[in-house]
Amino acid sequence: MSFLNVEKRIEKVKKDFHQSDDFASRVLVKQNAKIGFMFFKSITDGELFAETIYKPLSSATGEITLESLQNKVLKSSDIKEIKEDEIVENIISGSIIILIEGEEKVIAVDLLKYLTRTPTEPPTSPVIMGPREGFTEDINTNISLMRRRIASKDLVMKQVKIGSYSNTRVMITYVHGIVDQKIVEKVTQRLKEIKIDGILDAYYLVGFLQEDENSMFRQVGMAEKPDIVSSKLLEGKVGILVDNSPIVLTVPFIIFEDLQNSNDYYSNHHYSSFIRAVRLIGIIMAILASGVYLALQIYHYNIVPLNFLITIADTTQGLPFTPYIEILFIFLLFQILYEVSLRLPTYLGLATSVVGALILGDTGVKAGLISPPGVIIVAVSKIALYLVPQQSSQVCLLQLVFLFLGGSLGMLGIIGGMIYFTNYLNKIDSYGVPYLAPYSPRIKNDLQDGIFKENIGDMRKRPESFNNKNKVRLK
Repeated sequence: MSFLNVEKRIEKVKKDFHQSDDFASRVLVKQNAKIGFMFFKSITDGELFAETIYKPLSSATGEITLESLQNKVLKSSDIKEIKEDEIVENIISGSIIILIEGEEKVIAVDLLKYLTRTPTEPPTSPVIMGPREGFTEDINTNISLMRRRIASKDLVMKQVKIGSYSNTRVMITYVHGIVDQKIVEKVTQRLKEIKIDGILDAYYLVGFLQEDENSMFRQVGMAEKPDIVSSKLLEGKVGILVDNSPIVLTVPFIIFEDLQNSNDYYSNHHYSSFIRAVRLIGIIMAILASGVYLALQIYHYNIVPLNFLITIADTTQGLPFTPYIEILFIFLLFQILYEVSLRLPTYLGLATSVVGALILGDTGVKAGLISPPGVIIVAVSKIALYLVPQQSSQVCLLQLVFLFLGGSLGMLGIIGGMIYFTNYLNKIDSYGVPYLAPYSPRIKNDLQDGIFKENIGDMRKRPESFNNKNKVRLK
């Protein structure tokens, strides 16, 4: 039959790839058998192909069939039979396709080779003491990092492919016997329903996994370290690994997770409690400081201590801007400097930040455009913002909201905004878990690892905030 001709089958696949230049094919004649190979030069290991396939085949004796290749000749262990319509998918995945003239069967040998970086400590989660390995962009490496930490048959990996063009591998991972299967099914269903051209990073999936996709508060956890993700899986959460991304997503998610840090679990629990309290105070300051300062200066100056009021009056006298415009100008100036420092090369960005923050700030004060108290208040707000870097984007927006509220409605607007956002957060539900747990509602067991952390030996039960089957983790 003509469709069993090696050259014609190769030509057909070549047309499927639109004559792409990195598509390669070879035809070898051995023992009167015509053998064809098809692969992508860009993603397959050429040296391994020569050592495990081509050389053994060249020196083989006897009748050449696909069965003899699989069982006797080829040295690679990752060999599988595939169907004709699976050839293109396997070539894209880094396999070498082997055909023999007159045989309908096709075999694929996985020789995928991508350039990947070694696991290093991620810049978002540095630790003084503790594991320093971080995820990489290679999903197989990330799976191996997870397997090293949870060496159990109950660690489950389920693959989903998303993207009509990118065909991205997405791995759903959880610990069987701990996780609530309803959450696994819900996550799997949502991922399978995604119809998109391509998934280039894990963040592409966040909007699809959130209960309220238009909320300014994210409802999906993110981590770049395998020890953090492993601990979340052992609490009964579901992890989502995405190929080409060093970020692993976790659900369900509660907002107090971002007050926690890797260092908290590798240092004294009393110190960890103190640092978490500092983070909470810092975030509150970051959100409210600029708005409260503006409200006191414009509407409630009578409750400001006299000495401070005199200082403000002396430093703001003669300024060309109203207090509202002045704080907004300083806020935008700091935000511009931050965005510039992100996009410039490292050393140039650092120099720009120093020049902008010190020289421009000092020059602006001396020129009578802005006041020293305004610069200090906004600077403190911006510095405190990065006590919890995972929430920096949300807190930045809240800063702007409370700045407008304080400047237009005074303390009444600040208090009203606090009530509104607290009520809004209280309504968010992440896969059946209250967003403000374990404080609203109050869950006594989970307070052991809330703002104040207890010794790990006292945390005998898994968090009750999450729906998990096995409640006991320390017997």
